[in-house]
Amino acid sequence: MQLTEKHKEYWQKTLRMTGFLLAIWFVATFVVEWFARELNAINFIGPLGFYMSAQGSLIIYVLIIWFYARYMNQLDIEYGVHEGEED
Repeated sequence: MQLTEKHKEYWQKTLRMTGFLLAIWFVATFVVEWFARELNAINFIGPLGFYMSAQGSLIIYVLIIWFYARYMNQLDIEYGVHEGEED
């Protein structure tokens, strides 16, 4: 199957957003934990390193999922590949 230019543009935008959100996930999961001792010097509802491990990263994960779903719905509508109303 040959991909049209429209398909290629759709997948390029999808992959770019996925890569960006994966980078945010990586930072929230690994980089913040790597610097947990240094972050514990900052006090935000307790030590920041502990807070980011216990609650902050989970909030970031939920925001990533929400943003991705919203973005993909808008992108699907823009390119005409959304799932329409089913009667």
